[in-house]
Amino acid sequence: MNDSSHKIEQIIEQVEQVIVGKRRVIELSLTALFAGGHVLIEDVPGVGKTMLVRALAKSLDTTFQRIQFTPDLLPSDVTGVSVFNPDSRKFEFRPGPIMGNIILADEINRTAPRTQAALLEGMAENSVTVDGTTYPLAEPFFVMATQNPIEYEGTYALPEAQLDRFLFKIMMGYPTKAEEIELLSGERSSVVLSSVQTVIHSDELVELKKMSQKVVLSDELKSYIVELSQATRQHQAITLGASPRATIALMKAAKSFAFVSGRNFVTPDDIKYLAPFVFGHRLILTANALYNGIKPEHVIHDILSDLAVPIEKGALNE
Repeated sequence: MNDSSHKIEQIIEQVEQVIVGKRRVIELSLTALFAGGHVLIEDVPGVGKTMLVRALAKSLDTTFQRIQFTPDLLPSDVTGVSVFNPDSRKFEFRPGPIMGNIILADEINRTAPRTQAALLEGMAENSVTVDGTTYPLAEPFFVMATQNPIEYEGTYALPEAQLDRFLFKIMMGYPTKAEEIELLSGERSSVVLSSVQTVIHSDELVELKKMSQKVVLSDELKSYIVELSQATRQHQAITLGASPRATIALMKAAKSFAFVSGRNFVTPDDIKYLAPFVFGHRLILTANALYNGIKPEHVIHDILSDLAVPIEKGALNE
């Protein structure tokens, strides 16, 4: 195991101290972070969404900011505001919570669309504009947003254009019976957030991000990704398929996931595993498909089953 793989494994182990049975979600979160993307976690309350983000931020020694989205939250509460200083007789910018490294956007679908857009603008541009002045965001900058299912009262569904700003949409899921018994038995009761140790610092994290995008992706697999994207645009159950931006997102995610997995090359299985998380929230199904209870993940799995996996020319061991 090389040094970077060892550090990634240490990060996962630190977060697993406080999050039971969620290794898959932790790996996907790190994958998005290294790929320069953001994550939307949709699930019911009480499954550990907030604790996951806090533990991840602490293991990385990055600044952590939490934004609790409520119906009365204003865009300036996210981006910051210019305040007049009577001594200097000038307006001074007071940064909002978006000016951090790891941002927890808690229950993002409980606030009005214009406040949602204030956060998502920063995600898209890596900067925010307040009173005509543009302020760059911190590096690294990583948003993990949580939302409850839209069936719950008092929520505002994110528009498709805003959903497209998230690299992954994932679900935490309930713990298994054994994991929940472990929670009840008290074996984790003494493990609190303060026990999470810092593994790497922010400058090391930036370097790992650069390394992850040097992972080898063969021409055959690039073609496979494009064919997968095009298949979503031609499927009879889909009104709007994956965009070129989604194609690029899957490529970056595949490289990052291979890196998190300790490899310097991407495999077809990486792409097949990540496709539902990258494409699922970007597809718009037909009314007939929705009526029949079909979900984007079902369509993606059908496409993956029908699409021939490329045979690469030799092993990639560079």
